[in-house]
Amino acid sequence: MSNNSYQPPKVWQWDQESGGKFAKINRPTAGATHQRELPVGKHPLQLYSLATPNGVKVTILLEELLEAGIKEAEYDAFLIDISEGDQFGSGFVEINPNSKIPALLDRSTQPPTRVFESGSILLYLAEKFAAFLPTSPTERTETLNWLFWQMGAAPFLGGGFGHFYAYAPEKYEYPINRYTMEVKRQFDVLNQQLAKHRYIAGETYTIADMAIWPWYAAVVNNEAYDAAEFLQVNDYEHVVRWVNEVGARPAVKRGRMVNRAWGDEQEQVRERHSASDFAGKNC
Repeated sequence: MSNNSYQPPKVWQWDQESGGKFAKINRPTAGATHQRELPVGKHPLQLYSLATPNGVKVTILLEELLEAGIKEAEYDAFLIDISEGDQFGSGFVEINPNSKIPALLDRSTQPPTRVFESGSILLYLAEKFAAFLPTSPTERTETLNWLFWQMGAAPFLGGGFGHFYAYAPEKYEYPINRYTMEVKRQFDVLNQQLAKHRYIAGETYTIADMAIWPWYAAVVNNEAYDAAEFLQVNDYEHVVRWVNEVGARPAVKRGRMVNRAWGDEQEQVRERHSASDFAGKNC
């Protein structure tokens, strides 16, 4: 371990170039940096997002609702390019003052309802369409237990482990060890739960699975951080089984493509306005 130690100054000053790969998309202040109206499609549900794990949660649910025959869940999805600062445009900030994707505007209500934070969007849509959220108090609570578990766990996986292992401008042993320990603990939590149940919250597929799957499947499938071997993810056999089962669902295959702007073009649907947008794609 390095003997070098950082001594914080008495007053912190923002250095815009010190944040590594994502330095340009982070800043210590909130609010819009420029005027920009958001595009609006023809459906009541307007989603503004990017196919990161938090964005994929919502598009999976929307595609699952449509797969279940709920036509009222039709939606338009517009890509928010966070590398270009789209999240700081005035129209986006009006929906989500936190300037993070995803953000949803439901125009079927008067006035339109804004929904931000991915977990809140999942809960809002599940309640609105009475789907993928059990109605019995015990099962509903168990589903919400795991939904909120994911919301609390993800920063350790992404902003903690992912940042220091894959994106930080320098490798430091202490934070990598600290967050690796936590991520492996999270995988063990999931593995023990899935050893007893088919899905995360029990025997029924719910918004808890949709919330958790994009984050942990990306690690298992080595699509995030290139860390599958480092974390020995194949040791978590029940998680791997679940990742494969959920990933084979048609709606999940579609959902992970929406607002995707990288990788194989056959797996990208940069904007989504109807089912026809998936024609010729790998789904």
